[in-house]
Amino acid sequence: MIFKILRFPHPLLRKKAKAVKKVTPEIIRLIDNMIETMHAAPGVGLAAPQVGESIRLFVADIGEGPIVVINPKFIKKSGKQTLLEGCLCLPGIEAPVERAAHVKLKGLNRQGKPFELTAAGLLATVLQHETDHLDGLVFIDRVADPSLIKYVDRKKEKREEII
Repeated sequence: MIFKILRFPHPLLRKKAKAVKKVTPEIIRLIDNMIETMHAAPGVGLAAPQVGESIRLFVADIGEGPIVVINPKFIKKSGKQTLLEGCLCLPGIEAPVERAAHVKLKGLNRQGKPFELTAAGLLATVLQHETDHLDGLVFIDRVADPSLIKYVDRKKEKREEII
């Protein structure tokens, strides 16, 4: 099932999400539907608040298969990198965001088992971006220079590629 993705400034996107107490069949179904929604969008990450569920859960896929993180907590961040970010709740908006280049986080997997994940580059940025959603933040909150926030017309861009 593909969910409708909430658009900024929906109030739920500004709320701190609650921890998941137990991985239930409903949570597993939510995860599967979020992965389907993320791929259909298309996007590289999707947090539960973006689909109307104020719980600490996100999915990500940078082309290496889906990652599920429940109750994420960063245990290490190092280095700096600036990547151009966008968001499914702010369609067409892009801006450079500086974040940690290397991260290590802990959380629960889709079976509710504890695990740790170490990431660098794009995946490190995606993990930080999605965790921000669980804290009521969107990427434009982290843009150092607001004049760098741009609107990109995807429809126009695609037409030009065809020509």
